[in-house]
Order: sequence, then C-alpha cells, then structure tokens
Amino acid sequence: MKKIKNEKELIKKAINIGVKYAENRGAVEFEATDSAHEKLEYIYRLLVHDKLLQPLPENQVSQKAIRHKLAIWASKQKLK
Repeated sequence: MKKIKNEKELIKKAINIGVKYAENRGAVEFEATDSAHEKLEYIYRLLVHDKLLQPLPENQVSQKAIRHKLAIWASKQKLK
C-alpha cells in the first residue's frame, strides 16, 4: 500500500462526503457520539454495497486499509 501525501485531509473529506451521501440516501443518521472508526467502516460498507467502491478481500479488511481506500475515493470526488 503506497502512502498518500495528504491522507489525513482526504480522510476528513471522505467522512464529510460519505456522511452526506449516506444520510441523503436515507441509509443512516449519524450521531455526534459516533466515532470516526465507525463512520469510516459504515461508509466503506455502504459504498461497496452500492458498487461505488471495489471491495477489499474480507481477510484484508482493516481500519488502515479502509482509511487508505476511502482516502483514494475522496481524492476523486468533486465537492458540490
């Protein structure tokens, strides 16, 4: 896995975009007490379910891999 230069900012962007996507879709309402870990995992699973993201092999799913995958996804998204 290659390190992304501005991965922290991209993860924040992925959370913002992913939360808006999930709530607009009507799939979930996130609470203020939800951790970033929970949000990232839910966003990843939702995007895989909607076929917007290529799934990782189940034995390779980890927090680090999810963060990396969502950072790449966020870098390709355009803010509206």
